Amino acid sequence: MRRTRIILGLTLFWGLLPPLWLTGHPRDKVSSFHAVPEPEDFFPRFQGNGSVPPACPWDRVLTGADQPGLYLPLLQGKRVGVVANHTSVVRRACLEGTAENLPGNREALFRPLPGTADTGFYVHLVDFLLDSGIQVRKVFSPEHGFRGQAEAGASVGSQTDAETGLPLVSLYGKHKKPTSQDLQDVDILLFDLQDVGLRFYTYISTLHYVLESCAEAGIPVVVLDRPNPHAGYVDGPVLDTVCCRSFVGMHPVPVVYGMTIGEYARMIQGEHWLQGGIETSLEVVPLLNYTRQTEYVFPVAPSPNLRSMKAIYAYPSLCFFEGTPVSLGRGTWHPFECFGFPASPEGDYRFTPGPIPGLSENPPCKGVECTGFRISDTILHQLPRQIDLGYLQEMYRVYPDKSRFFTAFFSKLSGTPGLEDDLEAGRTEAEIRSGWQPALEEFLKIREKYLIYR
Repeated sequence: MRRTRIILGLTLFWGLLPPLWLTGHPRDKVSSFHAVPEPEDFFPRFQGNGSVPPACPWDRVLTGADQPGLYLPLLQGKRVGVVANHTSVVRRACLEGTAENLPGNREALFRPLPGTADTGFYVHLVDFLLDSGIQVRKVFSPEHGFRGQAEAGASVGSQTDAETGLPLVSLYGKHKKPTSQDLQDVDILLFDLQDVGLRFYTYISTLHYVLESCAEAGIPVVVLDRPNPHAGYVDGPVLDTVCCRSFVGMHPVPVVYGMTIGEYARMIQGEHWLQGGIETSLEVVPLLNYTRQTEYVFPVAPSPNLRSMKAIYAYPSLCFFEGTPVSLGRGTWHPFECFGFPASPEGDYRFTPGPIPGLSENPPCKGVECTGFRISDTILHQLPRQIDLGYLQEMYRVYPDKSRFFTAFFSKLSGTPGLEDDLEAGRTEAEIRSGWQPALEEFLKIREKYLIYR
């Protein structure tokens, strides 16, 4: 049986490093969230002011990537593959001392990362590894691509990164699973993606295929854990893997599964969900100072259309509309913060979707004014959090042609044909939720075995 291990301890230090951020290095090797003109800042609590980054905040949440002393020793002397995208960033202040005795370019460790809300406070993980002398052989990227600029569902091909010269292998479209050829020059694989904690967000499906390929090839995997904004609760229908399994839902879990991506990786292996029940050697570098109730604001938008914490908190309730004619605001500056459809008789918020490069080139309802609702800022502080079925029920109630309300994609998102049946039958939210409970209670028993944080 393969081992699954959680790496415990504090980041190791190899000496004191001078404050190289004072010298300034404006170019970056890798990437950042695609910056397009926008009317307002979407992650205001991460505004940078040009000041020197503070010392590593050991009393605040640190991601797995922020603790290089726990994973660099596992990578040294090995050929490394990295699953990463624009969210794979490291706090510069937490790198202090880690490169003193490493062969790479120390100044490059503190090169600013343009495009993050705290410009210059982060470096990209791949840059850090390269400049630490780690033999990164290739980068694997999920949906939205390595630079996070491709809209949902867009094809992203494999290519060579112009800045680093590294091969980029896309794990989306027809090539979702790494092949033996992709892994032939890899000794160990490092996984670092910012998940948002929902079954239909495809990074956990990418995680599944990565674990499966590495298990088949006998390659160990190290997962750098990151916070889940929906870790404090479990909600929604559990996926029926017989009728509704797809890349937006591969496992028998609810819409909101309440686990970090490191915990989820342990569950995939522990429940033998990989083909044939195979396992690989799995290491999880855990978060520091984190509980399931910890509020964490992302430094980088996780994907092009989740551009604010408000959108991320509303996502569990609104994403069902992707399987209906209702617009979610794609093609506006507030995707997943509003919803509506043309000529809706309900709502006081109007918006007209249009093409926005890097966000949505051909959004639903393009060029047609929609009427509906804008999500209130109160969702940022609303506790306890749960899926709000009221939005879906209201739009179904007022939609003029109910026979055209649900598309085939709806059951893939909900994970069951039951939710569509419930809405058509006019059942109340309480009645719908009662139908979820037996499967949720069984899932909670499974989930408990793999939790790292309380």
